Amino acid sequence: MVVDRHTIALISIAGSSLDVLGALYLAYDLLGGEHGPLRTLTRFVTYGTLFGTGYGLALGPIFGLTSGLAHGLTLGWEYSRASRNEPKPEFWLDAIMSAIRGCGFGLGAAYLFGPLFGVTFGCLSTAGQMVAYRVGIRPTVNYKPATRPRMTRFIWLAVANRTIGYTVTGYLSSVLAQQSHAIAVGLRAGLAIGIVTAIVGPCTPLVEWTADHVPEKRMGVVGIGLILIGFTLQSVQYWAVLLNVNVR
Repeated sequence: MVVDRHTIALISIAGSSLDVLGALYLAYDLLGGEHGPLRTLTRFVTYGTLFGTGYGLALGPIFGLTSGLAHGLTLGWEYSRASRNEPKPEFWLDAIMSAIRGCGFGLGAAYLFGPLFGVTFGCLSTAGQMVAYRVGIRPTVNYKPATRPRMTRFIWLAVANRTIGYTVTGYLSSVLAQQSHAIAVGLRAGLAIGIVTAIVGPCTPLVEWTADHVPEKRMGVVGIGLILIGFTLQSVQYWAVLLNVNVR
């Protein structure tokens, strides 16, 4: 049995990250309790995991990692603002959120299809999201936490918008990068992003309700669970040595 050393390193990094995250949950009271940063962190982790898993299954683990981090960071911040009834962000904040998600898409696309494709895809994605924000299409529209997933007309609109928009974006990026099968690449990108939006979108009301209503004691349980999972992942490198697994 042969295991790539980069895989072992990635597993260990994930384990260390979960240990840190678990420690933060255990320190819930020290970090401000209900009004501290952990509610936002919960959103960041949840949205990052949902979108990262979806995009990873559709377009590969690297694309899932970069886009998951970007979506987790931006959506966690935006939904936290909405939960506190803060006013709609100004243009430059919308631009920053769009650019972060665009960079996530661009980096993942560059890994799959080359640097020129990735830069073009990221720039077009950023511009498209900024236009969507200006016309009122943003994740926090009709913000309403609920105890179960809910599909709305707005989510269907978002699915259609992203499917068509990213199909065109993928096609144009392929043409500018002088790649063959531009139509196929565009359809792959558009359908993948549209399907993930259709699956994750209805879950956002449940995520929001959970983030604001998780009991303090359960935060501690979650923290212990994350630490145990992190410890298990970090031990993989040692089990590989103990079992004489060939690492290359």
